[in-house]
Amino acid sequence: MKKVLVTGANGQLGSEIAVLSVKFPKYEWIFADRTKITLNDLSILETQLKEIKPNIILSCGAYTAVDKAETEKELAFTINHLAIELIAQYAVENNVKLIHVSTDYVFDGSSSIALGEDSETNPINAYGESKLAGEIACLKENPNSIIIRTSWVYSKFGNNFVKTMQRLMQERDEIKVVNDQIGSPTNAADLANAMIDILESSKWVPGIYNFSNEGEISWHEFALAIKELGNYNCNVGGIPTSEYPTPARRPKFSLLSKEKIKLIYNLDVPDYKESLKKMFV
Repeated sequence: MKKVLVTGANGQLGSEIAVLSVKFPKYEWIFADRTKITLNDLSILETQLKEIKPNIILSCGAYTAVDKAETEKELAFTINHLAIELIAQYAVENNVKLIHVSTDYVFDGSSSIALGEDSETNPINAYGESKLAGEIACLKENPNSIIIRTSWVYSKFGNNFVKTMQRLMQERDEIKVVNDQIGSPTNAADLANAMIDILESSKWVPGIYNFSNEGEISWHEFALAIKELGNYNCNVGGIPTSEYPTPARRPKFSLLSKEKIKLIYNLDVPDYKESLKKMFV
């Protein structure tokens, strides 16, 4: 029986993979939180990997505090770059299949058309820099890796934009949401499905892939969709990024093209609104 190690087990994506895992009893699933897989301590991490001896690694663990990364750059790079480099080295040395999850924040937001896997990267914050460094190291150490870039992830698990909006729209009469950052959200359950579909596929085609739900929207439009589905009475206004300053800059445009993953793995990519409905069931 093949062992599948899932890092970041308590995160949104790791939690969604855990839900799906019961349908795949042919694998021995190991869901590792930060005590089982210590991404911020490389000496411990190497020992942990050798003890677990996985056949497949789904690398979902990451430093994701985008604003804090500006002041915790060393920690962000340890987790998002150096730990991934080590995992990739372990994978290649032990013939382990590796799927690593990355982010749309590797881009600077200057594009006006959907970004392909070969679009030029140029991160504008420390988090994006650390994730790009992880991507580069992953493919350098283990060219057989699959990397999936995703964006605006939400889930029934953990903290995320959708849950925050649901709460605020019930607590307040009016909220304001940024209307000039464009992309597409990702229900973590859909991404979990995509990762397992790749695992179950008869082919393994290494390289970078994009995955998010279909649709080109702003955060403000996303909030309006949440309001509509939740039937909330809150007034949802739009504001420019300049009126909502944050320590880390965000890309103005990070819509991902899903053509490659649809073509190679014949994946069905749901529309963002259809996937959002799952949060209201």
